[in-house]
Amino acid sequence: MLHFTSPALSPRAIPPLPARTFSAMSKTISLADSTPDHVAGTWYSVPDLRLRDHQFTVPLDYTIDRNASPKISVYAREVVSVGKEEQPLPYLLYLQGGPGFECPRPTEASGWIHKTCEEFRVILMDQRGTGLSTPLTPSSMSQLDSAKEISEYLTYFRADNIVNDAEFIRVRLVPEAGPWTILGQSYGGFCSVTYLSFAPQGLKQVLLTGGIPPVGNGSTADAVYRACYPQVIHQNEKYYKRFPQDVEIIREVVKHLAESEGGGVPLPSGGFLTPRGLQTLGLSGLGSSSGFERLHYMFERAWDPVIVPGSRKQISYYFLKAFENWLDFDTNPLYILLHEAIYCQGDSSLWSAHRIRTEDDGKFDAIRAVKEGRPVFFTGEMVFPWMLEEVHALRKFKEAAHLLAEKKDWPPLYDIAVLNNNKVPVAAAVYYEDMYVNFKLAMETASQIAGIRLWITNEYMHSGLRDGGGQVLDHLLGMLNGRKPLF
Repeated sequence: MLHFTSPALSPRAIPPLPARTFSAMSKTISLADSTPDHVAGTWYSVPDLRLRDHQFTVPLDYTIDRNASPKISVYAREVVSVGKEEQPLPYLLYLQGGPGFECPRPTEASGWIHKTCEEFRVILMDQRGTGLSTPLTPSSMSQLDSAKEISEYLTYFRADNIVNDAEFIRVRLVPEAGPWTILGQSYGGFCSVTYLSFAPQGLKQVLLTGGIPPVGNGSTADAVYRACYPQVIHQNEKYYKRFPQDVEIIREVVKHLAESEGGGVPLPSGGFLTPRGLQTLGLSGLGSSSGFERLHYMFERAWDPVIVPGSRKQISYYFLKAFENWLDFDTNPLYILLHEAIYCQGDSSLWSAHRIRTEDDGKFDAIRAVKEGRPVFFTGEMVFPWMLEEVHALRKFKEAAHLLAEKKDWPPLYDIAVLNNNKVPVAAAVYYEDMYVNFKLAMETASQIAGIRLWITNEYMHSGLRDGGGQVLDHLLGMLNGRKPLF
């Protein structure tokens, strides 16, 4: 297996950019002032861990006077090993992947959380709009009256304001408002690079796992998808090599869907499963550990048995329900609504993945693949405008999604000049065959972050932090604390 640990990188020389600061970050707030904005709960337990809830009342919009801005709630869970509640431990903030997903809920001291709690006080922050942080769901967003109001509201839920929230929390939790360590997984790594760009004074060190973003101006979405589609094809080829019997099974399912009335079949929730919807199973099935196996076992149960001779063949309820359970588009709608916006600075995405898909000469055309006798390729981490039709709970947000895709005046998410002069210790796990965060694009950005140390490996996939127990985290910490010296 491939491993490579780099010495610290120096950035390429580029023209300096104007400095930009977040209004909420330039002022230190004393702990004595924090009571109205911060409610802390009592300690409670899961096996080998002690936990405490924190709820913060924060501005929706940090660019205007705090008293004038509408307020939202941001939730964070404090986690320590049993017996360490009162110990003066350094703080570590975990930033979850996404966009639009809440932090994991610990049930025991295991995996990377167990390793982290050996030396840190861990803060699991539900990013705004997720979990217990004013969650934006199909039901809660129904309170907004129009597509324009929804789209404008959602512009406050990107990485820039996630970082503002983190800073708001840091100065209230960390003694003397000191800096903390952050751990960013996937999209959480994107947020971490935004943090490095605009609030480095709040950071002691940064750990990135599968989360180095493209940082160019404009919209980088087209470059992302042009780079990612070939890796998705590679993952499909590996899947069918592992499970060659699935080539015909999946073609049969696609053929059945295409020949059904309306080009698909109803889903239990009221949505509609089409061949192109079926292909979205690759989002979870192709890029994480055990994904291949889960996908294969799901297709084992694709068909109902024929109990009565002569009955028509039909896709099983088990399979249809499993399809809906696999994808969280309805419970976590920010993933679709803001997915391409995470790549936008001063330009629009215009449904980039959908446009770039047409450049593949039909490789991802499921119906054409069936007609030509080719394997049907699943798609990867991409969102498409037709999802707003086929996912029942999201139909009401179709117009808002189009407004977001067309929006041009997105504010900056990164400051390359600041990254070029970075002084915060950074260590990153870069997964060589990552389907979600392209290796080449990640390396281009890494060359812009002064002092970053890279651990390049193909031992893990994108889910390495979760899959590796404490090993990935231990390796990154070792790169920063001297246990794995430069060589």
